[in-house]
Amino acid sequence: MFDWPLLSLLVWIPVVAGGLLIGFGERFADLVRPFALLTTVVCLLLSLVLYAGFDASTAAMQFEEKTVWIQAFNIHYHLGVDGLSLPLILLTTLIGVLVVIGGWTITDRPHQYLAAFLALQGLMVGMFAALDAMLFYVFFEAMLVPMFLIIGIWGGPNRIYATIKFFLFTFFGSVFMLVALIWMYLQGGSFAIADLHQLPIPLEAQIWIFLGFLIAFAVKVPMWPVHTWLPDAHVEAPTGGSVVLAAVMLKIGGYGLVRFSLPIVPDASAELDWLVIGLSLVAITYIGFVALAQSDMKKLIAYSSISHMGFVTLGLFLTFAILRNSGELTGAGLGISGAMVQMISHGFISGAMFLAVGVLYDRMHSREISSYGGVANTMPWFAMFAVLFFMANSGLPGTSGFVGEFMVILAAFHASFWFAFIAATTLLLGAAYSLWLVKRVFYGEISNDHVAALKDLGTREWIMMVTLAVLVIGFGVWPYPLIEMMEASVQNLVAHIVQSKVA
Repeated sequence: MFDWPLLSLLVWIPVVAGGLLIGFGERFADLVRPFALLTTVVCLLLSLVLYAGFDASTAAMQFEEKTVWIQAFNIHYHLGVDGLSLPLILLTTLIGVLVVIGGWTITDRPHQYLAAFLALQGLMVGMFAALDAMLFYVFFEAMLVPMFLIIGIWGGPNRIYATIKFFLFTFFGSVFMLVALIWMYLQGGSFAIADLHQLPIPLEAQIWIFLGFLIAFAVKVPMWPVHTWLPDAHVEAPTGGSVVLAAVMLKIGGYGLVRFSLPIVPDASAELDWLVIGLSLVAITYIGFVALAQSDMKKLIAYSSISHMGFVTLGLFLTFAILRNSGELTGAGLGISGAMVQMISHGFISGAMFLAVGVLYDRMHSREISSYGGVANTMPWFAMFAVLFFMANSGLPGTSGFVGEFMVILAAFHASFWFAFIAATTLLLGAAYSLWLVKRVFYGEISNDHVAALKDLGTREWIMMVTLAVLVIGFGVWPYPLIEMMEASVQNLVAHIVQSKVA
């Protein structure tokens, strides 16, 4: 069973299915949604087969597939997974199923809408599985196209502005990554990521390469101050677009730092860790205050995502401060593990919050907090799930939102008390803006006739809410399976980055 090219199937089944929807969707309109759902369910099952056959005790790449792609430049179609990429692939395939279920009511060219999401899912899996840097870059860039179409065609009134801003920010950043990859290819003659990990590079060149990677991946995270495209994109994107953007696409930046910046240029990462730590702490605190000022639910969640993703970059680069201060490999690994757990947890929670806002928007066509009040009186089951997700977003113990942040804060204590103190303020700010939204939207008296007429969850919405609630609580109570999956790869990464690569 495990001899199948599982990764290629996960990449190309949704891409091909999307192409079939484009070609035949109008002719078989009644089959479009079931076909898209079947495709995503098959991909989710294949990813679970991948998980079942994964050996968590080793950091070696597994399920590898390799063939020559462009021989003249030594570029290969090379896929594989380890404990850092497999959790993100599982997250991607799960979110794909929920997005199709959530988009069941789309009536404007549903075959094209679902085709764009299927193609996007396949390209994201390809990026997480790519073991050739140029293949990674191709998937990294190709993902822009379906998301560009999703926001630009099915988005809100200012969708063109948001789409162009999203595209230009991301494309601008990726140019610097391409330059860095080409420079390293000219030095070592290979685009294989494993070869780049072993390439000796002078410190000055490492710093330039690090900055090139940082610009590319900081835009994707997004880090302050290159975050401004995200709130616009979220506000204008349809619900499914916001879910994929927050749950999966933001994780590409963190994954890129783990796969490229830390192991390829560890000396430069150590030299400039103060820069990333500083920007991360600014994002955690300042953007948290910005979230407090929002009146649009989607904007509040978007700014919240920027703040919480600051924990990811903080956890990754605390590694160097810990090694410099105490040399504790355990503490350094805790920061990276916390960052990875935070990425997965944020995928569940942010996706759930955007789906919850989508449920309200489908009924009242408003995202303004002031349009609501007393929703719990008319939608008690929905309110139960939504309050859970917003509390998880504030780091409530017993939910997955607590685990990653707690691990990063513990790691921060190994580096500096003040890093930990500043990082911990996000628990207060997260509680502040989450509770403020919950109070205004869900509690109190019914504010208007529109709220009074709301109907509680339908079957399709129950499936989405229950699935994410189980994951949020499950990984909050028992995060061990996730931590175990990535532990060997995290320790291997820490052992890798303590070795100088200066030529």
